[in-house]
Amino acid sequence: MPRVSIDHLQPGVFVSLAELGWLEHPFLLNSFRIADKKQIQILRQLGLKSVEWDPARSSVQPLTENAPAPEAEEEIDFSGAALNVMLDSKRERAVRVREQRERLARCERLYEQETTGMGEILKDLGARPVESHARAKAAVGRIVGGLLKADSVAVHLVNMKGKEPGLAHHAMNVMVLSLLLGKAAGAGEEDLKNLGLGALFHDVGKTEVPSRVLKNAQRSASEEHFYQAHVGYGIKNVAAIADMAVAARNIIACHHERFDGKGYPNHLPGAKIPRLARMAAIANRYDNLCNPFDLRTAKMPTEAVAQMFKREGEAFDPELLSLFIKVLGIYPPGSFVQLSDGSVGIVVETNSRELLRPLVMLYDKDVPRHEALLIDLADADLGVKQALHPAKLPLPLVEYLAPRGRVDYYVEAVR
Repeated sequence: MPRVSIDHLQPGVFVSLAELGWLEHPFLLNSFRIADKKQIQILRQLGLKSVEWDPARSSVQPLTENAPAPEAEEEIDFSGAALNVMLDSKRERAVRVREQRERLARCERLYEQETTGMGEILKDLGARPVESHARAKAAVGRIVGGLLKADSVAVHLVNMKGKEPGLAHHAMNVMVLSLLLGKAAGAGEEDLKNLGLGALFHDVGKTEVPSRVLKNAQRSASEEHFYQAHVGYGIKNVAAIADMAVAARNIIACHHERFDGKGYPNHLPGAKIPRLARMAAIANRYDNLCNPFDLRTAKMPTEAVAQMFKREGEAFDPELLSLFIKVLGIYPPGSFVQLSDGSVGIVVETNSRELLRPLVMLYDKDVPRHEALLIDLADADLGVKQALHPAKLPLPLVEYLAPRGRVDYYVEAVR
């Protein structure tokens, strides 16, 4: 980027302080559009003679050599102690960012541990159904216990590393999303446990369906019939578990029923579909839209929510669907967004207390991804301007923010 003298700056010029380092200046971001003359004064107090500027992201050009001198204005005291206060505040923010980054890393580790455990439960279900059921109940009970004690819930985007995602990752996502919806709907502890258990096991019948059929988005009539049979296979796979609650079994049996009666296998309409199964059906569809086998056809979280509400609304319980959208927020984790200052990032966390002000990871090509800046919009003078589609963004930016292309969730109780 070209350089410009501090004396030629004016509000509207987009500057970069990446060469300084984030902790060496008091501004929230390394790159930003100058908002007022106070910011130019701060740059002078930092001892800078010139800075890099971006013509493409500036709304005005720098002042020219022959431009009239700026009008005299009251002197602003940014010297000495005042500037130190600003830098101290910045260092405090850096501590919060580090804590947020550590919390996200902890959630990723917990997600991997939980998903690995869920995968083992699902794998062992055929040979040891009773033992697998007991382990699943314990795992679900642990998650439900945490949610019930929470004043609010934080939903984290997980950038899971390692092996290719499989049935366990889908089961985990559907369980987490179902429990979020169930908690918001006021379900009691026993219902939440049955909801989590049924959501975890909802697709166990797919182990009987060939991979080529599961992954084929253009199935023939006979292949579609085979695919739909996974519901019956699922019921068969849990038949040996005598103490599995009917409510949990019904989620396996009814998660593809539609509110308009056009689902399968029994074409149940409206309230004839068990309520917990209606919740799981919403979570299942959302995750299938965001994480299809072919990620090239994946919907962004904002697109998935819009499609379910506007084009598929008749398939779901309208009250529960509206509540699900409210729970996820306008910008669910995994949404690419542009902030009010023009910067671009991805939503990595929402909190049920502040759904309109999520935690956002910002793109900065000068900062390694593992050190990417996290901006809590609840604690910043910024907002989301609009959601963005990754297909319209530069590939390096998309790979920086979402290297896996998947949208996996983990929930954390906030007290």
